[in-house]
Amino acid sequence: MSKLIYIINTSLDGYVEDEAGGFEWVNPDQVHAFITELVRPIATHLYGRRLYETMAYWDSPIASYPPEHRDFAQVWQRAEKIVFSRSLTDVATVNTHLEGDFDVASVRKRKRESKHDICIGGAELAGLALEADLVDECHVFLNPVVVGGGKPAFGAAVRQNLELLDTRRFGSGVVYLRYRTLVGTGAP
Repeated sequence: MSKLIYIINTSLDGYVEDEAGGFEWVNPDQVHAFITELVRPIATHLYGRRLYETMAYWDSPIASYPPEHRDFAQVWQRAEKIVFSRSLTDVATVNTHLEGDFDVASVRKRKRESKHDICIGGAELAGLALEADLVDECHVFLNPVVVGGGKPAFGAAVRQNLELLDTRRFGSGVVYLRYRTLVGTGAP
């Protein structure tokens, strides 16, 4: 059985976007090689619309990226992507298909049948998965910035007990935290 992993960049005060919807305060270049190795074994990415539209940047020809980003682009393009959206009518990136609604039973089945781990991205989508006790691990990149409000990394209705598995501090001040979720502790 595979693990469902929530990977998120967040501000120190717990937001993935500021009140204007911006996230330019996240500098993934600070931890780019580490993230590439983190997602390399991932076979499938589950995305909400907004994160998918952001990640679609990685669908260009590999040679068009700076050399230090090419490995990530190859890893991302190779993986299957499933986008959950009721507003999109089509997806144009490689190895990607669209589903309207997030189906808990379908994700459970995919976890049982997959030989490789699955990543979920997008705070709202991950919140649904956390509420359904589908998420096995949370990988949090805590950025050294306070944005004062916006979209939270974890929804207010989500209650989940976690066990710390790993930490890493980067020279930029970003701290990586890897947690295992404790089964059955999600919101009723």
